[in-house]
This record gives sequence, C-alpha cells and structure tokens, in this order.
Amino acid sequence: MLIIALVVIETILVLLALVPAQFWTRFLPNSTSAALDGPFPPVVAPLVTLLLYVLPTMVGFLCRGWQRALIFATLPAWFGLGVFLVSATFKIGPFYLVSADHVTANLSLLELFAALGALGWLGRFTIKLK
Repeated sequence: MLIIALVVIETILVLLALVPAQFWTRFLPNSTSAALDGPFPPVVAPLVTLLLYVLPTMVGFLCRGWQRALIFATLPAWFGLGVFLVSATFKIGPFYLVSADHVTANLSLLELFAALGALGWLGRFTIKLK
C-alpha cells in the first residue's frame, strides 16, 4: 500500500512538472516565481526536486523483485509523458512524439526513473548484506 501511495505522489509531482510555464503564469498571475517554480513557492521548489529523485528510489527499495521496482518507479513517468504528449499533439501535431529532440528528452526521463528504481532495489540488498 505504501508503494502505491508513493507512486501516486510521484505521478502528481511529474504531472505538475510537465505543465508548461506559460500555464502557471496565467493561472497564478500574482506569483513572481510561477514561471520558474510552477505552483510551488520558491522555498518548497527544491524539496519537490528532491522528491522527484527520492521517491523512485524509495519505490525501488520497497519492491521485492527488480521487475516491480522498474515498473513502479517508471509508471509515473509513463503516465505523465502520455498525458503530456496527448495534450501537446492537440497543439503541435501528431509527430511531436517522434521528433529527435523530444524522443531524447522522453527517453532520458524514463531512463532516470528506471535507474533510480534499480538503485533503490539494489540498495535493499546492500543494506541486507551488512
């Protein structure tokens, strides 16, 4: 149950991070840092970044099998990228996904979350051995 809660929190953070800065400046016109920090105050923004690294690692640590560690760690990225790509397709066109610079960025996000989940899973065995 804890793993699911962490995945949900991570998914929400990923979705908020993928929202374009123009939306936050229109949605939060009185905030001076909306374009840079989104809906988060500048004091909290570094914590959000930290959570985006720690949560997939914790999810990987809590999973017993490496397959589950990778699936649960990358699930928020898959979901967030899916929502983002569908919404971007309405505005930019159907080939947004396959343009070279976007493919690299999308794969980098998935690779990062997979690596963090794998490190968490490996950390489980490192701590168990000591």
